[in-house]
Amino acid sequence: MPEASGETKESIMSQTMEKGQHREGKYLTFGLGSEEYGLEILKVKEIIGIMNITYVPKTPKYVKGVINLRGKVIPVIDLRLKFGMDVMEYNDRTCIIVVDIADKTGKKTIMGIVVDSVSEVLNIKGEEIEDTPTFGVRLDTDYILGMAKVKGAVKILLDIDKVLTTDVVVAESIVH
Repeated sequence: MPEASGETKESIMSQTMEKGQHREGKYLTFGLGSEEYGLEILKVKEIIGIMNITYVPKTPKYVKGVINLRGKVIPVIDLRLKFGMDVMEYNDRTCIIVVDIADKTGKKTIMGIVVDSVSEVLNIKGEEIEDTPTFGVRLDTDYILGMAKVKGAVKILLDIDKVLTTDVVVAESIVH
């Protein structure tokens, strides 16, 4: 029986399924602290071990600096610090994920993100992805694509473009 809004339960469930299907695909999963995150594999250019990062003065604390990757200067963001997590000493599992992000205009920028460890590439089905829960207060969660329920755990799927969009301006000012 249709609800007051004119939508049926089947219609709402169908829309939810379609949204999940839109987000399904391959994700590179990585760890930050005790949490697991994922980002679309198509955004990943490469994964490299931690290397010498040249500090750039007067940048936000989470901007670690720049690296020289085969003759190209790439800005590097520490995702732990960007997310307000505690500083952690880099170790042999610490990696830089080089990502290709697009700003709101579609302009592409290559950036590196420091993560504690890289886990695996997962093929996540649409039905395994749920919307970001509401936390009862106004929080900006636009950068989260959804929550994936995989192997009895929850992986937070990130829209890396939205996570780093505000940093594109900083990155461009460093590199140019």
